[in-house]
Amino acid sequence: MHQNHAGMASNMVDPSLLDKIDKLFACGVGDTIPLPQLVVVGDQSSGKSSVLEGITKLPFPRDSGLCTRFATQITFRRAQVTSTVVTVIPHKGATQGYADKLRAWKSVTNAILEPVSFSKTMQEVHKLMGLADTPADGDGKSTFSEDILKVEVSGPEQEHFSVVDVPGIFRTATKGMTTLADAAMVKSMVHRYMINPRSVMLVVIPANVDIATQEILTLAEEADPDGHRILGVLTKPDLVDPGAEIGVMQLIKGEKHPLNLGWCIVRNLGQQQIQDVAADRSAVEKAFFRDRAPWNELDQDRVGVDALRIRLQEVLASNIRREFPNVKREVLHKLSTAKRALKELGDQRQTPDEQRRFAMDIASRFREIVSLALNGNYSGNSWFDNEPDLMFVTRVVNRNEVFANDIEKCGHTYGFKFDYSSAENVKQDVMSTGGQGIQLRTIKDHVDLEDLITGDRRIDDKIYGNIIDWLSELYKGSRGFELGTFDKNLLSRTMNAQSVKWEPLAHGYILDVIHMAHGFVATLLRHVCPTARVRDGIMSVLMEPLLETYRRALEQVQFVLRVEKNNPQTINHYFNDNLEKSRQKRLRASLEKQATVHPSPFGVAGVSRSMIALDDIVQNHPMSNAEHVVYEVHDILKAYYKVARKRFVDNVCMQAADYLLVTGPNNPLKLFSPQFVSSLTDDQLEEIAGEDAGLRRRRIALAKEVNDMEVGKKILAGVS
Repeated sequence: MHQNHAGMASNMVDPSLLDKIDKLFACGVGDTIPLPQLVVVGDQSSGKSSVLEGITKLPFPRDSGLCTRFATQITFRRAQVTSTVVTVIPHKGATQGYADKLRAWKSVTNAILEPVSFSKTMQEVHKLMGLADTPADGDGKSTFSEDILKVEVSGPEQEHFSVVDVPGIFRTATKGMTTLADAAMVKSMVHRYMINPRSVMLVVIPANVDIATQEILTLAEEADPDGHRILGVLTKPDLVDPGAEIGVMQLIKGEKHPLNLGWCIVRNLGQQQIQDVAADRSAVEKAFFRDRAPWNELDQDRVGVDALRIRLQEVLASNIRREFPNVKREVLHKLSTAKRALKELGDQRQTPDEQRRFAMDIASRFREIVSLALNGNYSGNSWFDNEPDLMFVTRVVNRNEVFANDIEKCGHTYGFKFDYSSAENVKQDVMSTGGQGIQLRTIKDHVDLEDLITGDRRIDDKIYGNIIDWLSELYKGSRGFELGTFDKNLLSRTMNAQSVKWEPLAHGYILDVIHMAHGFVATLLRHVCPTARVRDGIMSVLMEPLLETYRRALEQVQFVLRVEKNNPQTINHYFNDNLEKSRQKRLRASLEKQATVHPSPFGVAGVSRSMIALDDIVQNHPMSNAEHVVYEVHDILKAYYKVARKRFVDNVCMQAADYLLVTGPNNPLKLFSPQFVSSLTDDQLEEIAGEDAGLRRRRIALAKEVNDMEVGKKILAGVS
């Protein structure tokens, strides 16, 4: 019965479209994009192997106890030389050693497979996959495999055609052979093939069973709700019980459980007829549907394997015409996606020179955005719109204002006297408190900077009001034989006590600016680096010089603090101006107590003047030496504190923040630059820009996909 191996009929579907399919498979597009194919599905022992044999003229295995153990992909191609190539495609989860073993196996013959050679090949494949042959051999061996047997049949009379035979589904376990886990695996495997939107499902069902109980039909309809891809095939009509033929007839005629593609019925050879080498399937089948009632009443285009071939021609042609435009769109989409992904990987970088060029490109893009950020040119790149961390200068300026305001409002320990005419703040222990303390930090800590973070995030915001009492106590505890003056160290002691909050406020401020700078670097690297590995590599090389820059800023703050804690000193004329104003206010307040109101000497109505007699000035309640010194210390401290406060804020902002962290030549934003890259060693470049094995494999795969899709694009040119 296998003497005729001409393959598929030459006019199975549109030759021009089949030729394009053939070329798409040949150039590798079929490895990436599902192409139109025929998938034969059914229960175990449903007769699907015999159906495949009738369609393809190949001797598919038809073991009555257990059918196909793995997916078998049969591909027909037109070629000048007749050959059959059999290989095995490992499943995705295969170990490297197992996959290499499968790929190394190959069977090539210069003829179409004969029953004996096909059977021998299948035995080899079973052994290669480690499958159990019999129930007794089942211990420790799998019954089914996720691997794919690939059979490529080529010849001058072949048309391209792809058919996949998948294992038959089953629901019960067979002791020593199959398990419920096997059943679940087979069902999952079959489902994957069924959901391919470009496959035509040939659903094989025995005619002697109740159609309503056939799970395979339910699965097919779930995979293809519109019914464009389901062609029902009934087998074994010779086994239908007398009287039950009417139900089968109704299916074929579309009167019961209709399918859009309809139903066909075939008569396979029985077991005894299979053993009879003289049996001719075509003759036996034709005689059955010609002579046996009621089957001879059916339309001839629905019965027999020859009619099934013709029906397949119609269905496949329709499916191919429908799916080819989708294939073209997907090829273009895959091509665009692969090109973009390949571009994102950058140039190949296996040598130090390639790695340096790659890192240089990243550093140049990084420097460009840094320049925009430092100039406040946020319209120069859309990244600024979505990344507040990149608006670095604006964030620093805003933090400068917060720092200055905190120092001005809460930086002093005692409130100064402003109204000398009252006992204001003299007896009041606490002038003001917000109750919540002063927030020293406004930026969330970064995990990279844990070693730099010290101190609290808040401090007490109390400002004490009894400054004169405090100064009096200090004076009494430190005075010597000075006449009308005070110990030179008293001003230094009072200034240090009055400015004790400056250190935590400045420390919190500079830590915030450091975190802003580090956040900018990390965020920008995330944008300019193509992968996390590259970004992490760059950051690992940058971390030590970055930390060194941050430490210099912290040390500069401490330096400014040490300077301010040294002997008070200034040549700022505002100190003298402020001191003189305080003295005048204090004198005026004292004199106003002795003043009397007199009418204007010029007789101007409604105008009066405050006047004081000279004798009253001379006799104006003189202070004790101690009181005079205390008030003098207060006025000097008040005048000096104002000058020192502004100087301190300016120095911290300009020296520690602006110069070392923002605009200076060695600020952290300018650290990663082409010059920095040029100084890296080969080992550092490998750490930053070297391609790992996975990336190299991905680059090779993407390059192949781009090449395949470019060829596919040319093949599909003109397909609409």
